[in-house]
Amino acid sequence: MDQKRLLLALTVSFGILLVFTIVQEKFFPHPVQPPAQTAQLAASAPEQQAAAGAPGTAKDAPAAGPRLAVDAPLMQGSIGLTGAVFDDVVLKSYHETTAPDSPLVQIMGRRNSEKPTYVQFGWSAPAGVPVPGDSTVWSASAAKLTPQSPVTLSWDNGHGLTFQLLVSVDAQYMFTVTQNVVNHGAAAVQVYPWSRVVRDYKPKEESSWVLFDGPLGVFNGTLKQESYGTLKSDGAKAPGGVAYSETAPGGWVGVTDKYWLAAVAPDQKASMTGSMSYGTVRDGDGSAYQTSFITAAPLSVPPGGSAGFTSHVFTGAKVVKILDGYQRQYGITNFYKAVDFGHLYIITKPIFFCLDWLNSLLGNFGLAIIVFTVGVKLVFFPLASYSYRSMGKMKLVQPKIKALREQYKDDNVKLQQETMALYKAEKINPASGCLPMLLQIPVFFSLYKVIFITIEMRQAPFYGWIKDLSAPDPTNLFNLFGLIPFDPTTLSPMLHIGGLPLIMGFTMFLQQKLNPAPADPAQARMFQFMPIIFTFMLARSPAGLVLYWAWNNILSVGQQWLIMRQATNPSKTAPAKA
Repeated sequence: MDQKRLLLALTVSFGILLVFTIVQEKFFPHPVQPPAQTAQLAASAPEQQAAAGAPGTAKDAPAAGPRLAVDAPLMQGSIGLTGAVFDDVVLKSYHETTAPDSPLVQIMGRRNSEKPTYVQFGWSAPAGVPVPGDSTVWSASAAKLTPQSPVTLSWDNGHGLTFQLLVSVDAQYMFTVTQNVVNHGAAAVQVYPWSRVVRDYKPKEESSWVLFDGPLGVFNGTLKQESYGTLKSDGAKAPGGVAYSETAPGGWVGVTDKYWLAAVAPDQKASMTGSMSYGTVRDGDGSAYQTSFITAAPLSVPPGGSAGFTSHVFTGAKVVKILDGYQRQYGITNFYKAVDFGHLYIITKPIFFCLDWLNSLLGNFGLAIIVFTVGVKLVFFPLASYSYRSMGKMKLVQPKIKALREQYKDDNVKLQQETMALYKAEKINPASGCLPMLLQIPVFFSLYKVIFITIEMRQAPFYGWIKDLSAPDPTNLFNLFGLIPFDPTTLSPMLHIGGLPLIMGFTMFLQQKLNPAPADPAQARMFQFMPIIFTFMLARSPAGLVLYWAWNNILSVGQQWLIMRQATNPSKTAPAKA
């Protein structure tokens, strides 16, 4: 019977390991909202239906033309003057890999490239009023846009209207764009300013239960995330490709990756119709995923006057403090939600701020994790101490438990009754060992999310061979840590166990040795495999998480040894009554 139990336990354990491996390779799809109902544009503006096209309409890229250079402290690139598209942004502070000479990260791609991502502004107007389009070539007031020198883009429609884009850029990642219309005619004109963020290809998604990437936005104060697949399937069935639409004040829309964001935030007091849509184009891979805004009410331009509408464009790294600063500065509703801190936000974001603060003091996120772990141990110290004292008492009564098993080996009900009576007499809580671990699970998963999603942890080095705490340990036991010129993961992704996961597994083994052995021999043998199973499970997790687990185990071993030594010391522990 014990052998059957052992076989069953091992089968279940390795089944869990297999599922965990598959999950890491092919992440769970991110939960999405129920299919959004197809919505028309605001009924108060029927003329825009017949105008130059709603912002959700995808178009093919125009021919290449002149460009306006952009140079700011944290980013550089250019704006295409044909169509006035923000389609070229390179981040000066981030490289694609940890190698210092690797290419800089480019988060916006030109429309005739393999990976087009861009922001565009325009107007819809009644029939007969020419508005700028994709083939419009704008004139720029200067050759370069910098934080010290804003630029005005202009185009005259030849019918009494001059359209302008007044563009400025700050020292970080934000453009400010005012869509201005100057009316030289004798009659008032009504126009509907719009803006859109478009990605004309589907990237390799990192969407999972941990992270979302793809089209997203805040509509009526609520964050909506739409996967590429859902947006494509819903948009293909909806008129004009509009899969979702909602009219409300302010908000923001964009497309996010794990670490990067392109987003537009209009005037937060203006009523806007925000949409998510899908179309087809010749660029990229032929798909156009779009998020857009158009004013719900027309902008009236008086004769001999002008009228403008201001929006902000974010194209940069999702640095938490920068996003929070823009949210305060411009009042952008829930802009912080661009970083997917998840449902445990109340735990996850404080953990991030704690690690970020410790890193500012210590100069290393690995040391920050180590100090943070000590803090967590201090918080749970009273509970852990109680648990370890109970374990120490359980070790003392192991001979009595064994005797009860021999005495009642044919009567399981009586064995359970006598065992519980013994625990009660000795004031032992057999479940106390699980309680500290259960309470720390939310901390563990929140820390995992922080390490996995925040750009502050991206390529953060530790010491020795750990060059990136957000990536798995690069070494591998199965090729003798690089001595054999062979990559075992080509055979199976499970054949990757680095040095840090091995240390973690060893510390788990030491901790297990201090715990009282289960009374059931089959369970005892199963528990002996747990350090091995967890080593495989965490081998391809971020090194920062494995560092936390290993250091937590080391602290637990020290704490557990001291407390259990006191609990099992005959001179300090009253003898149990027979």
